[in-house]
Amino acid sequence: MSTPTAPKIMVIRHAEKPADTPPPQGVDIDGNADDQSLIALGWQRAGALACLFAPARGPLQAEELATPQIVYAAGVGHHSDSLRPQETVTPTAQKLGITPNTQFLKGQEAEAAAAATAESGVVLLCWEHQGIPEIANTILGNDTTAPQEWQGDRFDLVWVFDLDASTGTYGFTQVPQLLLQGDSPDPISG
Repeated sequence: MSTPTAPKIMVIRHAEKPADTPPPQGVDIDGNADDQSLIALGWQRAGALACLFAPARGPLQAEELATPQIVYAAGVGHHSDSLRPQETVTPTAQKLGITPNTQFLKGQEAEAAAAATAESGVVLLCWEHQGIPEIANTILGNDTTAPQEWQGDRFDLVWVFDLDASTGTYGFTQVPQLLLQGDSPDPISG
């Protein structure tokens, strides 16, 4: 990986999805049933994330967060037909006038992380939970700093990576979103 330049990378999991045996079921942006889309609660989180990352009034909710200048979301491809990462960041990207980069697919976590670190601005990256630890490991350059498993029932965290310009390495912080009822104030342990 080349010398990192992105001053901050924020990684989120896509918002809530359908249960293995619905209900609730996923719905697309037009309200049509779609098992590859978010459930209604996920659409609520997607909208709330736009306020979290780009508040219309007042400061950001947590000092560790920043308004993104670049947005990445896992693309749809041969390993996954899930639209959820793109749907999750769409309200934030639209509010900021940003077109999300969806060129990286599930299975290309290291490539997505390397591209994110090479950006010149603050990055928001949305992915499926199984791949987030690999993204973190690529950004951090080790597999000991960040948890190595993102729990399947957690949709409510932001993993934040801040570049230390003097060392060229990233620090790691977990920020609870605390956007919807039931969101946990606790980070993922491990």
